[in-house]
Amino acid sequence: MVTIKSVLTGSAADRAGIKRGDYLIRINGNEINDVLDYRYYITESKVRLTIHRGPELFDVVINKSQYDDIGLEFETFLMDEKKSCRNKCIFCFIDQLPHGLRESLYFKDDDSRLSFLMGNYITMTNMSEKEINRIIDMRMSPINISVHTTNPSLREYMLNNRFAGECYGIMKKFAEADIEMHCQIVLCKEINDGAELDRTMRDLSALYPQVSSVSIVPAGLTKYRDNLFPLSPYTPEEADSVLQQIEKFADECYEKFGCRLFYAADEMYLNAGRKIPEGDYYDGYPQIENGVGMVRSMWDEFNHAIEETIEFTPEPRKCSVATGAAAYGFISSLVEKATELCPSLDCTVYKIRNDFFGENITVAGLLTGEDIYKQLRGKDLGDTLYLSATMLRYDKERLLDDTTPGWLEKKLNTKIEFVDCDGYRFLEALMGRKEK
Repeated sequence: MVTIKSVLTGSAADRAGIKRGDYLIRINGNEINDVLDYRYYITESKVRLTIHRGPELFDVVINKSQYDDIGLEFETFLMDEKKSCRNKCIFCFIDQLPHGLRESLYFKDDDSRLSFLMGNYITMTNMSEKEINRIIDMRMSPINISVHTTNPSLREYMLNNRFAGECYGIMKKFAEADIEMHCQIVLCKEINDGAELDRTMRDLSALYPQVSSVSIVPAGLTKYRDNLFPLSPYTPEEADSVLQQIEKFADECYEKFGCRLFYAADEMYLNAGRKIPEGDYYDGYPQIENGVGMVRSMWDEFNHAIEETIEFTPEPRKCSVATGAAAYGFISSLVEKATELCPSLDCTVYKIRNDFFGENITVAGLLTGEDIYKQLRGKDLGDTLYLSATMLRYDKERLLDDTTPGWLEKKLNTKIEFVDCDGYRFLEALMGRKEK
């Protein structure tokens, strides 16, 4: 049963007499508890809604095109509360946040519905048998799973949850039901790497093609790790060794399946000082949102954009770019290519050290407005400072530390534009051209 927050005027639900404050009990006899129930059962061309209003319980029948909306809105996107994570992972990034940030940043979601609807990764440690069966019955595919290891006892240890070892068994059920799965391994030095990583890759490859991609990313370690599990970052030499291990297994998968299946995060290549693989290595970039192949994709897009822009000469302009330590060399190389194309472009790239989280955190998406301001104040930033759009939170109005683009513009006394990680858009920005 869910509460109806509002009814769109003139909609099918409005014409049927459904009102704000009514309770939706069932659709075609099926109980409605959340957004998945609603979306799944509302797709029929004829729907019978059981409504509760005051002491009354009555049915309303609506005829419509199969996938048409009927005009109901609910209290929350999920129609109930998000499920929080019950784990205490040894590498949890949220546990490494300092005090004093906005409350929403400390919420750990672990909700299978958000995995299907929004692409969030889940551990599956809080799922009941009923929820597992619902995923299978409703054909919820694809879903994204934080695996980390397929060794049951090691997974229980890493997640500090006695139910964590059931993950691979659940994944087998999903594979048998032909549910597509994208997986993630957060790699912790001397914990789930080495022989354990070999085991995990071997087990996950056995579920191909239902397991269709696996990203392998190093644990992010901030300076706020007092009284937390002792973890240390990979050295460049260690990162190179891990990459060799992943690539060897990925090449074997390519021979067997025609895809590499396992992909290391760009961060590991940058740490190791290794060249990012060519675009075809990433098999269509299934894990690009997880920081896998983003550098290569942007590089190729940028070069294609340059080929298309060869006759374009911008007016002389001075601008600047600020990014994290990991991408600094890469962004600098893009700017260098742009200035070769257009000598009238004067652009300086600034490397921002992450003082807020500590120097082990090098990605641009975890930079704060305060760090950017402190390290750029007094610099000649030109007419525009370009920043990565990954620095903005979901609402696009704030950075991680709750500073705003407007605040940063005022403090630095320059115009700021946020650019997507897209080579075409980045070249357009450098040339002073507006996005279409």
